Amino acid sequence: MPSLLFLLPFLLVALSPTPAASAHRSPSTYASTGLTEWRSARASYYAASDPRDTVGGACGYRDLGKSGYGLATAGLSDALYQKGLACGSCYEVRCVDELKYCIPGTSILLTATNYCAPNLGLPADAGGMCNPPNRHFVMPIAAFEKIAIWKAGVVPVQYRRVKCIREGGIRFAIDGRKFFYTVLISNVAGAGDVTAVKMKGAMTGWLPMGRNWGQNWHISADLKGQALSFELITSDGVTLTSYNVAPRDWAFGRTYIGNQFPF
Repeated sequence: MPSLLFLLPFLLVALSPTPAASAHRSPSTYASTGLTEWRSARASYYAASDPRDTVGGACGYRDLGKSGYGLATAGLSDALYQKGLACGSCYEVRCVDELKYCIPGTSILLTATNYCAPNLGLPADAGGMCNPPNRHFVMPIAAFEKIAIWKAGVVPVQYRRVKCIREGGIRFAIDGRKFFYTVLISNVAGAGDVTAVKMKGAMTGWLPMGRNWGQNWHISADLKGQALSFELITSDGVTLTSYNVAPRDWAFGRTYIGNQFPF
């Protein structure tokens, strides 16, 4: 089950110190990878102080540094998070309108790794920043300071979906017990957000997996002693197959590396 921390509006996961968040000056270095037009939203930040905040999160990525996401991540409001469907998607975000606080000519690339829960005790326009229908990003202060001065607290931004750029292959972390398997899928390039998964043993056909939560997927099947293959589909309809990702002597608690989507 996910950590209860994500149920708090602003107690979001802090990220590993490396790799650091990086800003980009106009013209956008992601101009060729934009998947949507620019849209309006707002953004704020959190400052983590507890080392335990480097793990967890509503998307289930555990240690976000080891998962390949670093500091450039964000928690999304309901309007963007879509009950976890957005986990792993990437956004280019830039500060706008606030001349006093925006850092001109900069933008940052963020990965959706967490959820900013609504505070229904406050109006959406008076304290309930992540309440529907608000589009809101909450990011680590190290990322926020790439596009705006921290004293702003909350700034208007523009965002757009972009392709995710990753190093190495997709990671499949296999856990479970006996014939119940859970697989955390991370470090996904391209659209980034996996929408469907199939799993195959060396002696079986393709078996559909169900979404447990975030990017944790599950299946009930006895595949011990068989090499495991995976088929993924992302939100843009692209399919990627990785054969024999885990060898026949695979074990629970280990992570295996597959192929990667183009970006």
